[in-house]
Amino acid sequence: MKRTIVDASQLELEDKVVSIKRVTKVVKGGRNFRFTALVVVGDRNGHVGAGLGKASEIPEAIRKGKEDAIKKLITLPIDENGSVPHDFIGKFGGASVLLKRSPEGTGVIAGGPARNVLELAGYKNIRTKSLGSNNKQNVVLATIEGLNQLKTPEEVAALRGISLEELLG
Repeated sequence: MKRTIVDASQLELEDKVVSIKRVTKVVKGGRNFRFTALVVVGDRNGHVGAGLGKASEIPEAIRKGKEDAIKKLITLPIDENGSVPHDFIGKFGGASVLLKRSPEGTGVIAGGPARNVLELAGYKNIRTKSLGSNNKQNVVLATIEGLNQLKTPEEVAALRGISLEELLG
């Protein structure tokens, strides 16, 4: 189930730079340096996106990354205690991120790249474990992919064609 936003102009978005990499291309006249910035944007209220920007200067790469992230915003389900509706493993490339439900007062327990995504998405109580690759870009995208696959109990009941009471027992 794909959740996308059409109009991001009405959201108060914050951005966080996850990583900046210097990329070198060796040419006949010497070396060309360019920069790649991985940026995560979110409103801390169920909307988050990640983007990649590439340019010859760092501020320009960050600006492009932010624009790319805004284009890729998704809407996420957050339950009553600020956690995910159910446990899930998000996968992207060689990276996998386990997202676990947590009770009130747990806080955000996550490693660097996944923490940036979860905080900007607005989760207050969640545990995660990064499995497989430690590549920051793939971990961020695996986290977002996992969050995008989450379903609320209402969505599951609708898909099965039963009432919410029947689903929850």
